[in-house]
Amino acid sequence: MTDVAAIRAAARRARGIRRTPLLEAPGLDRLAGRRVLVKAECLQVTGSFKARGAWAAISALSETDRRRGVLAYSSGNHAQGIAWAAAAHGAPAVIVMPSDAPAVKIDGTKAYGADVVLYDRGRDDRDALGAGLAAERGLTLVPPFDHAQVIAGQGTVGLEIARQAAEAGVARADVLVCCGGGGLSAGVALALEADAPGLRVRTAEPAGFDDMARSLAEGERLSNAATTGSICDAILTPRPGALTFPVLQRLAGPGLAVSDAEAMAAVAVAFRHLHIVLEPGGAVALAAALFRRDAIAGDAVICVASGGNVATETFARAISENMP
Repeated sequence: MTDVAAIRAAARRARGIRRTPLLEAPGLDRLAGRRVLVKAECLQVTGSFKARGAWAAISALSETDRRRGVLAYSSGNHAQGIAWAAAAHGAPAVIVMPSDAPAVKIDGTKAYGADVVLYDRGRDDRDALGAGLAAERGLTLVPPFDHAQVIAGQGTVGLEIARQAAEAGVARADVLVCCGGGGLSAGVALALEADAPGLRVRTAEPAGFDDMARSLAEGERLSNAATTGSICDAILTPRPGALTFPVLQRLAGPGLAVSDAEAMAAVAVAFRHLHIVLEPGGAVALAAALFRRDAIAGDAVICVASGGNVATETFARAISENMP
């Protein structure tokens, strides 16, 4: 299992990973009805927090395993993180991606030098396909969230939030985290438990794909009824991870869910007030701060803006539909 020692070790190995800012804007505070601090992981190398977990996992491999290569499955952000980290370590990378992933993410993954294998998200078993390719080609499988080193790498976001929140004078607040399988949420929760116990993680998900929120409420891992159907492609997963769920069951507050329309509105709000570009899946935590105000306590809230790899037409629509 991942612990804070593993997260600190991942931080020490994290060459090339950016310390992203914690952003604020008075206009954003007025909209949310409280102080809002946004951890801008959209400014991370490869455009999302996934570079952290990818680097942590690949840097922990033996030289022999790195020479053989790695395999990952992802709708785009983990794909690009693995492709980037693998190239930096001189390791071949094969990425299994859904055929309906945004072209910007498929193209970005290929640009880092990875071999991309496409699959049908609604018909094919992604995990089985990835495991089969890994066995066939002798590759080390690095899954997107249910992996101790990946969780440790994502946990470095929490180490930074703990320091930055203290510098900003925030000792107690909910930390809203965009959640798919829970790697980022679990890593951040473990880091905050050690370094900022007054900050509590709460997951944010798309409505209809809120398996983590439902699982936390019921006390067991539940699956989503569908695997497609939301614009928040970056965080559509079948169910919570076996490693991540127990961490969040112990440390996280109740989960939150927002509609696709609310996520798109948050994309526009982030652009207008913080001058950053988010993808819908990377904006659900901010959307929860804006549209689930009554479910959040306290004078301040911290939101992780987890990614900014958005298709041009999606971003343009978010802006045109939500800004005067």
